[in-house]
Amino acid sequence: MRTERNVTRRLDRVFARLDREPERPAHIDVPRMSRHRVVLFTATLAFYLAIVWAVVISSWLVRLDWQVMFFRPYQQWPQIHAFLDYYVVLGQRGPTAVMVAAWLGWRSWRQHTLRPLLTLATSLLLLNITVGAAKLGMGRLGPHYATVIGSNEMGLGGDIFPSGHTANAVVTWGILAYLASTPRARRWLSALSAITSLGVGLTTVYLGTHWLSDVLLGWAAGLLILLALPWFEPLIAKAEAGLFDLRDRWRARRGRPVPEPVVPVAPVVLLKPFGSPAEEPAAAREPVASTRASRGPIHLAPGPHTARSERSPVTPVGSRRPPHADRLPRGTSQPARPLTGG
Repeated sequence: MRTERNVTRRLDRVFARLDREPERPAHIDVPRMSRHRVVLFTATLAFYLAIVWAVVISSWLVRLDWQVMFFRPYQQWPQIHAFLDYYVVLGQRGPTAVMVAAWLGWRSWRQHTLRPLLTLATSLLLLNITVGAAKLGMGRLGPHYATVIGSNEMGLGGDIFPSGHTANAVVTWGILAYLASTPRARRWLSALSAITSLGVGLTTVYLGTHWLSDVLLGWAAGLLILLALPWFEPLIAKAEAGLFDLRDRWRARRGRPVPEPVVPVAPVVLLKPFGSPAEEPAAAREPVASTRASRGPIHLAPGPHTARSERSPVTPVGSRRPPHADRLPRGTSQPARPLTGG
């Protein structure tokens, strides 16, 4: 009972954190299936099919596989063998999925949305279905289990074509670039994930666990999944909404209040006509009074005030200009002069 209460409290804290901002931040854009992405997807799919066909017909690509295998890179450069044994872990599904899921889980917590984790789950599901089906369907044996020199080793019950390490490295690290918040971060993460997946693929060739064609097909398989993810964005959004609905039902069944979505409301500004100073609020007059606190009080002379046009001109002290008696005050018209002949 105590364990169940602790788990319930933790879940409530998580969902309470997510309830603070039910909508994802406005600056995070969701990639769409643009024309450029469709062209890349089509080209990658054609490359994928071309590699499969080249291996099926035992073309020059299969001969290259055997040449690289007989070259035995792990014997040519044994000094880097220990390092690459650890580096290839970056392509294993278990450790990489845990690391990336931890990072995306923190992002989900900070951004108040389940989309990063759901996108990762969708990509891994697509990876297992597509790559797993291709492995089992083609049944190719690896270099260590090859039977006939020069053959493609297809249909013999193997499971290495395409390379799972390579495809997993492309998808797992590429999903970080796919979910990047800014274009600059997306470019840097794309380059980093490409270098990482390239290194993982070549490491499997170095260790002799995969043919070179396995790695090429693994790169294509992982890239196809990343390029196809925008087609699954509506499904991810529905899954996120469904999880929140399920949470609300579970809370309602336990008799707990269901939090209402927070809708930002614009502040209402009331415009008042200018009135007497007594009607203005004291808070509005406070800054004006503070700025003029250094000045002394102004005393007005009693009696009626004369207009500016009725005041007598004042000649400044020390001025050499004599006063003009023929000038009239402002606002009065000049009297007409009589016309004289002569």
